Amino acid sequence: MEIIILTQNSTFIIGFVAKLLGLIMEGIFSLIGLIGLPNIGLAIILFTIVVNLLMLPLTIKQQKFSKLSATMQPEIQAIQKKYQNKKDTDSQMAMNQEVQMVYAKYGVSPTGSCMYMLIQMPILFALYRVIYSIPAYVTKIGDTFRVLADHIIKVDNAEFLRNSEISSITTVVSSFAKNLEGNLSNGVIDVLNRLSSTDLATIADHYQLNNLTYNGSLILGKGGLLETYNNFMGLNIGNSPSVIVKSAISTGSWGLVIGAILIPVLSALTQFISVKMMPQQPKSGNEQADSMAESMKMMNFTMPIMSAWFCYTFAAGMGIYWIAGNVVRTIQQIIINKQIDKMDFDKIISDNSEKSQKKLAKLKEQQEKLNAYAKMNTKNIPSSNYQSRSMQNKANIGSSVSEKEANEAMKNGTSGNHAGEAKAGSMFAKAGMVKKYNDKNK
Repeated sequence: MEIIILTQNSTFIIGFVAKLLGLIMEGIFSLIGLIGLPNIGLAIILFTIVVNLLMLPLTIKQQKFSKLSATMQPEIQAIQKKYQNKKDTDSQMAMNQEVQMVYAKYGVSPTGSCMYMLIQMPILFALYRVIYSIPAYVTKIGDTFRVLADHIIKVDNAEFLRNSEISSITTVVSSFAKNLEGNLSNGVIDVLNRLSSTDLATIADHYQLNNLTYNGSLILGKGGLLETYNNFMGLNIGNSPSVIVKSAISTGSWGLVIGAILIPVLSALTQFISVKMMPQQPKSGNEQADSMAESMKMMNFTMPIMSAWFCYTFAAGMGIYWIAGNVVRTIQQIIINKQIDKMDFDKIISDNSEKSQKKLAKLKEQQEKLNAYAKMNTKNIPSSNYQSRSMQNKANIGSSVSEKEANEAMKNGTSGNHAGEAKAGSMFAKAGMVKKYNDKNK
C-alpha cells in the first residue's frame, strides 16, 4: 500500500527516519483495523512499544557504557590529579595519553555517549513528527481527510478557511501557511487534522461537510470515521486537554474533565519515574563536569513540569504518546538494570584485554611519531638571523640556483649584450642578483 505524501517531514536524516517509522505506523493501524479497532490512540501505544523494542539493543549498549564509565572514573580522576598542577604541553599530552589508555583498557570510546545520543536523537524527533502528522503517514486516515479537503477547495478554494475570523482557527492556519502555499490540498488536510472538534464543526457547517462519506461511511458527526479514529476511552484525542476541559465543564461532564487532566498529570509522573530509574553519573571531581551533572539533575525535575504543560495544551494524542513512551522506557530500564547488575565487569574488562593491547600499542606508536616529529622540527629551526634573511632574499628573487650556476648564466646570458646588460625580469637578471648578493656577503 502506497503512503500518500501530504506534508511529510523533509528535514535531513529526520525526514528519512520519519518515513521508515511511518511505514511501521501504517502497518500497525492497518492491522488493528482488520480486527475492528481502527483507533489512533491504540495505534500510538503499539507504535511506541514497537519502536522502543527496536531501539532496545542500542539502549542496552548505552547503559553498559554508562556503567563502565562509572567504574573507570576513579582511575581517570587519579590521572587528572597527577597532572593537576602541570600545564605545560608535554604534561598535557602525557595526561591525554594515559586517559586514552584507560579508555582502551575498558574497551570503550570517549565519544561513545555522544555517539549513542546522535543515533537516538533523529529517531526521537522522527517519532514526534509521525505522531504529529499521522494523516501524512497513514493512508486510510489521510484519504479520509482528503475527501473533506477536496470538497473545501471545490467550494471556494479554501478562502473561508484561510480567512476565518475565529482566533483558534486563524492560529492553526497561520502555523501551516507554507503548507497551504506549497500544496493547497495537503495544507488543508494538515489544518483540518489540527483543528479542535468545535472548530472542525464550524468549518463543516459552512462547507456542508457533514454528509460526506469515505468508503460508504460518514466522515463527520456522531459515530463518524474521525470520531472512531480519535475516540480513546471517551476522549477525543484530536483535541487538547485544555479544550476538552472547557467543553466538558460547560456541559457538566466531570468524567471527561478528570480524564483530560489525567493526561498531563500522568505524563509528568511517568517521566519523573523514568528519569529516576536511569543510572546516575557519580561525581568526577571535575568542577565543570560536576556542574553540568547538577544542571542535568535540575532539568530532570523541571522537564516533567514542562511536559505536563505541553500535554495540557497539545492534542491529547501527543500526551498518550509521551505517557506510553515513559511507561515502556521505565519497564525497559528495570529489566536492563537487573541485567547490568548481574554482569561481571571484571570479565568484560578481561575480554577486552587483547583489543586494549592493540589500542595501547597504536597510541604509543602515535606518541613516538609525534615526539620524533617535534624533534625534527626543532632541528630545522634557522640558527641565525643571517640564515633566515638569506633564505628570504633568495625566495624573493624566485631562484634556487647556485653561485656557480649564476656565474654561468650571467656569462652566457650577457655575452651578446652591451656592458653585460640583461633584460629586466629575465632569468639572467635574477642570476645576476644572486651573484651580486653572494659576492657582497662573502
